[in-house]
Amino acid sequence: MAPPLLEVNDLSVTFDLGGGRRATAVDRVSFSLGRGETLALVGESGSGKSVSALSVLQLLPYPLAAHPPGGSIRFDGEELLGAGEARMRQVRGNRVAMVFQEPMTSLNPLHTIERQVGEALVIHKRLSPAAARARIVELLGLVGMGAQAERRLGAYPHQLSGGQRQRVMIAMALANEPDLLIADEPTTAVDVTIQAQLLELLSGLQKRLGMAMLFITHDLGVVRRIASRVAVMQSGRIVESGPVAEVFSNPSHDYTRHLLSAEPKGRPAPRDPAAPVVLEARDLRVWFPVKAGVLRRIVSHVKAVDGVDLSLREGHTLGVVGESGSGKTTLGMALLRLEGSRGEIRFSGRDVQALRGRALRPLRREMQVVFQDPFGSLSPRLSVGEIVAEGLRIHGLGADAAARDAMVVEALREVRLDPQTRHRYPHEFSGGQRQRIAIARALVLKPRLVVLDEPTSALDMSVQAQIVDLLRELQARHRLSYVFISHDLKVVRALADEVMVLKDGRVVERGPASAVFDAPREPYTRALMAAAFELAAIGGGAVRE
Repeated sequence: MAPPLLEVNDLSVTFDLGGGRRATAVDRVSFSLGRGETLALVGESGSGKSVSALSVLQLLPYPLAAHPPGGSIRFDGEELLGAGEARMRQVRGNRVAMVFQEPMTSLNPLHTIERQVGEALVIHKRLSPAAARARIVELLGLVGMGAQAERRLGAYPHQLSGGQRQRVMIAMALANEPDLLIADEPTTAVDVTIQAQLLELLSGLQKRLGMAMLFITHDLGVVRRIASRVAVMQSGRIVESGPVAEVFSNPSHDYTRHLLSAEPKGRPAPRDPAAPVVLEARDLRVWFPVKAGVLRRIVSHVKAVDGVDLSLREGHTLGVVGESGSGKTTLGMALLRLEGSRGEIRFSGRDVQALRGRALRPLRREMQVVFQDPFGSLSPRLSVGEIVAEGLRIHGLGADAAARDAMVVEALREVRLDPQTRHRYPHEFSGGQRQRIAIARALVLKPRLVVLDEPTSALDMSVQAQIVDLLRELQARHRLSYVFISHDLKVVRALADEVMVLKDGRVVERGPASAVFDAPREPYTRALMAAAFELAAIGGGAVRE
């Protein structure tokens, strides 16, 4: 039998929490991975999956590590644990590459896509600028950017959708055809149809290159689709491992059974059809100019949102779905006046398009947003208490610091976080906990409207279910209106009263959630439902149940 490509033995990682306190993130973990094989690491947030993967490339966040990781990590027979930085630079991005979970915080906001994808080619392959450019276009095409590949070379990360940014990350990782690809939630930010394409792409490249994959995910449908073996992690330890079919069909550990049964369930409670209208939009358009030539004249427009109408009542939820790049997030930002737009936007009967500067500020309190990436939207320099209280200070709420602190405590309790955590910082929390902090920051201002932009996309299934239950409870208690943007149709089905399907910035279908899910009229909607239903069936769940 051929020796394993990657062999991890008794890996342990301990973090320094300050004040003499330490936490063991990875506790004596062992696994191996052969050439051309895919091993999936699954488990809830904070189980140690990502820390195990980061340890392979010595990318643990210094100085959080209390001491060097213990154990052994051998790659192709060579010990990597303790290897010098010069040697690790030769390995990273060349023989071992990694796709990180949060592309917006991994991509450099100051560099174009061409420069970032081409960096590994220049460092390791010494390609000429022309050859590198051709290879970059080829890679972007391979990861599903299609005809837009060449046009996107000069774009910056903030100009791409979440799914497009993730595809760029995958292109960067595959640039030098590595022997081992470590993929940390690589399909988290993409819709179900692109997810299927990316999984098929990764499987095809793996077969062609003989590439091994260490695949980290919370989506059990993805595990069934791409992995041959699975290791289930809980509290830093591997509690169960083996062939995917065997572990999933006959799990031996209670935690594995819990993961297999956890997913958002239920349907929205009946709403008041006569509730007052909170938000309206008519012929809403967001067009981004495309400039060319020496004089940078406008030659065309990218129509991110093109003539959208919508209406949302108090206490109701509008689900906005569609593929990455369909205009979902741009629509949400335009409704909040965080993106310039044309057309009519009315909030509580008032025309907000005409408001500017100080006149708009009072409405900001009533119109809040929860972003897709809580780690990127929470300041690492502020404590949780300061983050949640920031809006209170800006809007002059609370008589003094003590009153504001009491409001912060109440908000944290509402999202089921220990109020004592307000003295800690975002990096000390799991993804699900950070998202609860982001929700508390929005709710502390007592808004009427909350735009939720993919708030569960980066979370594992059990935490998704918890966040869905929390959002339902808060909506009922405060009569909140939600615009819920997501590519995860299971979550939309559990929350939305009405659904709007976007494609290329235009509405292709809308209606009551039950009608859109159970009897979609348009071919595009049917394709979305089919892709979601297939993945749900593979993972053991269901979208249309």
